Amino acid sequence: MPEIINTYQLLALAATAGYLLGSIPFGMVVARLMGLGNLRDIGSGNIGATNVLRTGNKAAAALTLVFDASKGAVAVLIARALIGEDAAQIAGLAAFLGHLFPIWLRFRGGKGVATFLGILLALYWPLGIAACATWLVFALVMRISSLAALASAGLAPLWMLLLGHAEMLMLGAIFTVFIYLRHAANINRIRAGTEPKIGGKNRAP
Repeated sequence: MPEIINTYQLLALAATAGYLLGSIPFGMVVARLMGLGNLRDIGSGNIGATNVLRTGNKAAAALTLVFDASKGAVAVLIARALIGEDAAQIAGLAAFLGHLFPIWLRFRGGKGVATFLGILLALYWPLGIAACATWLVFALVMRISSLAALASAGLAPLWMLLLGHAEMLMLGAIFTVFIYLRHAANINRIRAGTEPKIGGKNRAP
């Protein structure tokens, strides 16, 4: 974590605002507005862009991806502008946790990958680009979205070290742990060779 220079009251305010922003379930909002139904009744029931894509509406999936990434980035940028760098990391983490455990959905949220990438892009854009590029390379080579997400999250702490931002390591480790926990079922399917591939006809439960 960066050096704490602000009061705990200000940092708590940043965390609260970040959490509430991260809690907005944009996937469900987009699906409702575009007449796609309730995401909880579609595919895996997840609120993220991958599950929105299972509706067959690529525009809705793209919007969900952008909004989920943006809420993490916006939380970081506002906290940094109004309070400072310590608040930026805390707000980013809170937004990530808000996506995973949204108060509006009884704490049953998404897997956090898009929000994680948005946060990294806002904290230090070369780091975000490295994480996005990791996802893209694994997605193109392995054709498995969940594996690409796991690779991106798993390598994020390494990118932080290589790019000279060791103060983000604790944050990166938290992201990695939660994303791996959220992808436990995907990991089991990857090991079993049954995880759906990008563009494949089969769909994960």
